Amino acid sequence: MVRFVPECIIFQENYKVLAVLEPHTRIRDVAYRGMLGMVERNDLVMTTFELITTLICLVLLTLGTVWIIGERGRLLLPSTRELFRKSGISNFFNGNSLHLYVYGRWTKHYIKTAVRHYVPRISTESRLGIARNYHSRTLTLEQAKKVININHDIDVRDSEAVIPYPVARDIILKAPVEIAIFDCPCRDGRQTPCEPVQVCMLFGEPIVSFILEHHPTKSRRLTREEALETLEKEHERGHVHTAWFKNVCLNRFFAICNCCKCCCGGMISLMRYGVPMILSSGFVAGIDYEKCVACGTCERFCQFEAISFDASPQVSRDKCMGCGVCVDKCPQSAISLEKAPDKGVPLEFDRLGQDT
Repeated sequence: MVRFVPECIIFQENYKVLAVLEPHTRIRDVAYRGMLGMVERNDLVMTTFELITTLICLVLLTLGTVWIIGERGRLLLPSTRELFRKSGISNFFNGNSLHLYVYGRWTKHYIKTAVRHYVPRISTESRLGIARNYHSRTLTLEQAKKVININHDIDVRDSEAVIPYPVARDIILKAPVEIAIFDCPCRDGRQTPCEPVQVCMLFGEPIVSFILEHHPTKSRRLTREEALETLEKEHERGHVHTAWFKNVCLNRFFAICNCCKCCCGGMISLMRYGVPMILSSGFVAGIDYEKCVACGTCERFCQFEAISFDASPQVSRDKCMGCGVCVDKCPQSAISLEKAPDKGVPLEFDRLGQDT
């Protein structure tokens, strides 16, 4: 159908405009537009197939690019191969190996996304589920030093008082043959982090080699003497030693972190959202009020905000994790750690070693 209107000609089919012929428009241009229209209409038959194919290609290209970036331009780094081998076939097929790879390769982004976007939006039950699979034990300075110095495996299997979460109970604390120190992903993800940033210590293969190979500018090997020195310096800064367990990290404790409430994702999750990711050392702070002069030093240094003042300092047993920072910071030596059976059994490595 052709309609003539002032100064133009309209070609129309079934009330659909096919082309508009304006003054000085050549006939061959009209024919070209008509053919183009038919081609476009015929292309619609292939749109769904092409869309699916394109999406699949884009997904594969994206995954391939991410993998190559993750492997630093290589197809498969030796530490990645060893990580998958140690994880086992079952963990490969259930996704735990991939989870471990993402966690180890992009730890900073993993923790930042979890703390800022995931944890605040999930239910209380889901938060407890996170803690069952990813948590830590608070360590006093002496306990942390013993972890560094153990020269034999320590069996803590079936000890609910030591490790209250069943998924982490059937483990052995391995003597740390290999040690690496790594930029703390929690501090590294903050705009104004506490210093220094390189305070997270990792133990055992293949995790140590994986971190060293994938984060060569943010990690380095550490001797036991250097590890002990790091613990001492962080303790002097008032930071808390925590031994971390994550189910996908080969079902064992894999790191000692030195934590602060302003940066640590575990502490933020515990204190702000009630996720029990940090467990007590088995001790609680006790105050000798005859020695106490109410100077407020303990309150200022308490990372768990467990000490408050009402004429004199008061310790919240629920909040206190028995880290011992306040003990050494008190100028009057008025604070000591007391065993708290209701908060778990302390990791007394000498006794545990005798039981094995």
